[in-house]
Amino acid sequence: MQRVVTAELDLELGASVDLIFSIATAQPVPLSREILTFTQGDREYTPTEIVDQSGSRLHRLTGEAGRLEVRYEAVVDGAAASIRTSDLEAITYLRPSRYCQSDEVFSQARRQFRGLGGHELIAAVSDFVSASVTYTPGLSMGTDSAVTTLMTGQGVCRDYAHVVIALLRAMDMPARYAACYAPGLRPMDFHAVAEAYHDGAWYVLDATRLADRRSLVRIATGRDAADCAFLSYHGGHVAMPHMRVDAWTVPDDADGDSVAAADEDAADDFTSLVQIA
Repeated sequence: MQRVVTAELDLELGASVDLIFSIATAQPVPLSREILTFTQGDREYTPTEIVDQSGSRLHRLTGEAGRLEVRYEAVVDGAAASIRTSDLEAITYLRPSRYCQSDEVFSQARRQFRGLGGHELIAAVSDFVSASVTYTPGLSMGTDSAVTTLMTGQGVCRDYAHVVIALLRAMDMPARYAACYAPGLRPMDFHAVAEAYHDGAWYVLDATRLADRRSLVRIATGRDAADCAFLSYHGGHVAMPHMRVDAWTVPDDADGDSVAAADEDAADDFTSLVQIA
């Protein structure tokens, strides 16, 4: 499956500022083309690329006061090879984190999912969060946690992912956060999902039910949203008057209508185990 992903960010920098972007596809996503530019008037910045242990690619630069235009486009060909998960990583993804307080939801999780494990647990947690949280753009705060979302019953994709992760960790299943491009997502934006570690592999859970898990393209992986922000900055004021994200699949067949119809018939079965390709 070929997928095209794009991102446009226009930033207004109030002074010299340290900028860290996480908008490029992760390693080892197979790319046939990739363009990433940072321009300010006639000047083009060359960022430093930093790759973490999960394959997330960060691009860092020091921007000067003024308008900075960031443009990203990549064509993804096929599926990414899996990266082996070390024992240390698995342990890390069992621990509570800033937005996924598995220790605080421990009692609820043990009552709600008593006796469940493996595939049954993954499906039950995904179904519970999907049914108990309402997707409400603009109402949740960037500092909301899994506990907050369980209390309010509302949130966006990051909030759904945090609740899923916290509940799974409370049930002794390693779980992590993944930022992705999501072809077909509406409303289109950067997307967040959870992943559960079971039988030596990571399986993706999208309790929002808004994207086809089989077409997701990984950007970053971490304990929660704090590890996967698409933009971090230090040392100055930054405003973002414009952001546009898009992602779509390219039909393998010349007859786009027949392919689209076939894809619709084979919709994502959210009870199945799926890995981010």
